[in-house]
Amino acid sequence: MGLSLAGRGPESLAAQQPGPPAPVRPIPSARQLEWQRGELALFLHFGVNTFTGREWGSGEEDPALFRPTELDAVSWARLARETGFGTLILTAKHHDGFALWPSRHSGHSVRSSPWRGGEGDVVRELAVAVRAQGLKLGLYLSPWDMHEPSYGDEAAYNRFYLGQLRELLSNYGPVAEVWFDGAKGPGAKDMDYDFQAYWALVRQLQPSAVIFSDEGPDVRWIGNERGFAGETNWSMLDRSRVSVGAADTDYLNSGDPRGPDWVPGECDVSIRDGWFWHEDQEPKSLDALLEIYFKSVGRNCVLLLNVPPNRDGKLDPKDVARLYEFRAVLDNIFATDAAAGKPAVASNVRGDSEQYSATRALDGNLDTYWATDDTVMSALLEVDLGGAVPFNVIRIQEPVQLGQRVSAYRVAVEIDGRWRTVHAGTTIGHKKLDRIETITASRIRLIIDRARANPLIAELGIHFDPAR
Repeated sequence: MGLSLAGRGPESLAAQQPGPPAPVRPIPSARQLEWQRGELALFLHFGVNTFTGREWGSGEEDPALFRPTELDAVSWARLARETGFGTLILTAKHHDGFALWPSRHSGHSVRSSPWRGGEGDVVRELAVAVRAQGLKLGLYLSPWDMHEPSYGDEAAYNRFYLGQLRELLSNYGPVAEVWFDGAKGPGAKDMDYDFQAYWALVRQLQPSAVIFSDEGPDVRWIGNERGFAGETNWSMLDRSRVSVGAADTDYLNSGDPRGPDWVPGECDVSIRDGWFWHEDQEPKSLDALLEIYFKSVGRNCVLLLNVPPNRDGKLDPKDVARLYEFRAVLDNIFATDAAAGKPAVASNVRGDSEQYSATRALDGNLDTYWATDDTVMSALLEVDLGGAVPFNVIRIQEPVQLGQRVSAYRVAVEIDGRWRTVHAGTTIGHKKLDRIETITASRIRLIIDRARANPLIAELGIHFDPAR
């Protein structure tokens, strides 16, 4: 495979600029693209379960149990900002039905608790704190409600649920994500949720918000609560094959290369064993969190990490310390990119144009990219690192605004004049992070073996984790 067309400078390229490559559909909406580029979000499981020590309540809890004496949403938001989490999603109502805002539709809420003298509103305090830190608010509203008397009467309950949803979407400013949980206990009354009406209300009141459920429509569950996406992970899905609460988890975990719908995955996992705070639980180890990061964000997903407030209404100091450690390690790994701005060549460049040359994959801009001609489905990009460089993390990113394309790739390095493959993978998507054994090389190749259309690469990064 010759390397005659890339990275040589404008004088060697054709004067006539080719048009941009056509999108390979489906493609993300603007809200989906913004969501995916956020990469990290915090989940906040908080409510009466925090005070009972249960994971799923009964719906019969006394609201007087809810009395966080030092609730500090400002510290929640500050931690998120300082550790790189751009969105905070609060369980405004979990399965027990207790509302963390003074809902007009139910007395089972903070209004009936002694907290803030019955005048408190956790959702409002978080919304104000999030905006002050320049972050985004997300809200979780459980469809399953063990307290509400109308549950089981489809018409009445769906009206009730829409009323609560309208309150949340109308009174707290911009909402970036609305989370619809598919969980329902084995003893729950049999009824169908009117998800189409729920989602239509989100579109009406918060058109910029992404909607999460097993099937999307904007963001899908990844099929487990361990925080791991499949090694192969397409952002496409056939939504007609998925139903909320009864989905094929393997299908959700890997997506569908032929899927007609763009529904990228979100990996939800807790920093502790439970979703709610329990005094006897410890946070996951730093190594475990890093593995989750590389198998979620590093596999074309957003990581939604649950960090539950305790009974005081504060985040547990052990969890806080672990998050700062996590952030420090990520910063250390990704602060330096050995490939950034280095000379590069490619086996094919779209129209021989500088606009699509190999160096566009090394410029730190997700909106520029190396592109091949329309008929070229396999190609390679070669980077001269300018000397022997140790590395053990490879970062590859596609410009998914034009669709997800690559289905097989390899990474090779030159050692003693011979090229050696050090990693082989399948899908890339928004971000693929490959951890390998530490190797030292002065030249590296990204080889695209198969793609749904002519491959486009927005970024190729070479990083070093000193702890490996």
